[in-house]
Parts: sequence; structure tokens; C-alpha cells
Amino acid sequence: MNSARVRAYLMLLVVAAIWGIATPVIKYTLEGFSPLIFLTYRFGISTFIAFIIFAINGVHLPKDRKTLLILFLYGFLNSVVSLGLLFFGMENTTVLESSLITLASPLIISTAGVYFLHEHVTRREKIGMGIAIIGTILTIIEPLINNGHSVLKLSGNLLILGYVLVTVVTTIFAKNLLRKDTDAMAMTNFSFIIGFLSFLPFVLFSNFSLTKIFEVHYTYHLGVFFMAVLSGTFAFYLANKAQKTIEVGEQALFAYLYPVFSLPLAVLWLGEKITPIYVLGGVIIAIGVVIAEIKKRRYNSVS
Repeated sequence: MNSARVRAYLMLLVVAAIWGIATPVIKYTLEGFSPLIFLTYRFGISTFIAFIIFAINGVHLPKDRKTLLILFLYGFLNSVVSLGLLFFGMENTTVLESSLITLASPLIISTAGVYFLHEHVTRREKIGMGIAIIGTILTIIEPLINNGHSVLKLSGNLLILGYVLVTVVTTIFAKNLLRKDTDAMAMTNFSFIIGFLSFLPFVLFSNFSLTKIFEVHYTYHLGVFFMAVLSGTFAFYLANKAQKTIEVGEQALFAYLYPVFSLPLAVLWLGEKITPIYVLGGVIIAIGVVIAEIKKRRYNSVS
């Protein structure tokens, strides 16, 4: 294994830890800030960091108009649509359920890599993905089965599913941009600037008062800074940098590590409860993942 791939794997391991912790942090911080204020505040910090980086390193944007258009589209989907769905979804669901739903993303990304990036996928991987999707659907409709806060929780789960699907699209866009030698840091910073400029008008035309931010407990501010600096600028840069070296299917596998960090925090810190439906959905998803990924390892070892 060459050193570039090793560095990419180490970077993605760091990203997995940060993004695994991020979901409980989002859920906790939403107790202090609404999703709209949270996102605008977070993107505002990231934009400030972006201008500092641009002032030091310069602005390295693609000169090709088509690539620049893809960068605009990537930035909008990655910040406004993807993270918007995640934050508004987390307001009405649990960390436990969102963690299970997002487990479907690696298999979906791997399949998308086949059709859009010409990467390899086997019949057994497709079967595994199908089983995992059944488990994901069971997790999404869990609120209707348990009949507790069903409408709000179901809507939250559907928004998380939307986040997963949009993430698949942004992953493909990111890989295409990196193949065209687009700067990984520029991609990250440009995305967050678009997010800030998109959400800011909604805050300005709302009844929100800036002084209310200073009345919020400092721990919620720490949550915003964690999401802006570590989970935002730093983690997205590492993810984009690593993706330039390895296939999107390989990068997606690291998403399986997110629950290792998020689930203990959800139970011990946030006090969330594990339900029988959650366990059943998790088992079904795990079976699908094992079927798909064991075959993938065999294929890789042969090739």
C-alpha cells in the first residue's frame, strides 16, 4: 500500500471520529439555537475562517466555466441543501435513528460510483444494499410503529434520508471536481460561504434579535464552534483531500465508523433510549452491510 493511500485512510479516520461526534453535538446544540440560527451562525464562523485562508493562500477557483458551475452547484448542495436537511431533521429525530439511517449512505455511494464514475460493484453488493435499505426503511417508519410523536419524528427521519441522498450527489460532484484538480480547501471554503450568504437573508428578515445570541449558555456556543471549525472547515478539507487519492466507494466505508462515536454519546450524554425496532433495523442493516462488504474485500484481494 503506497504512502498516499495510508495518509488518505488516516485522514478519513479522523473525519469519521469528528463526524461521529458531530451528530450528538448538533442534537444538543439545537436545544439552544433553532436550526436556521445554528446554520447561519456556523456558516458565518466558517466564512470568517475562509476569508483568512483566502487572504493567506489566495483564491484558487477553477478557470473553466463548466467546472466553476459544478463548484457553485456543489457548494449549494453541500451546505444549504445537505446540511440544511441534516440540521432540520435532527431537530425532530434522535441521534440513534439518524445514525442508522446514515449507515445506508456508503452502499448508495458505492452504487452511484458505478454509474457515474465507472467504479466496480458486484451482484452480491447489490443484494447487500437491498437488505440494508429494508433495514433503513424500518428505521424511518419506526415512529409510526411505536406511535409516539409519530408525525414529527417521521418527518425528521425523512429529512435525514434526504440528507443521505443529497450527500451521495455531493460526493460524486466532489470527486469530479478533484479529478479536474480543483483545490480541496477552496471547495470547502467556497461551499460554506455559499451557505452563509444563502441563510443570512432569512435571518435578517425574521424577528431574530442579535442580542439573543449572547443570552444563550456558552456550552451551546461551543457546539456551534465545534461544528464550524472542526466538523466544518477542518473535517471537510480532510475528506476532500483524501477523496482525491482513493475511490468514492472506499471513502464511503468510513461512514460505518460514525456510530462507534455517536451511539455511546447519544445514550450516555443525551439519554436516548434504544427501542426494539431500532435494534431490529440495525441488525437488518448490519446483515446487508456484511453481505456487501465481505464480497468487496474478496474482490479487492483477488484484483
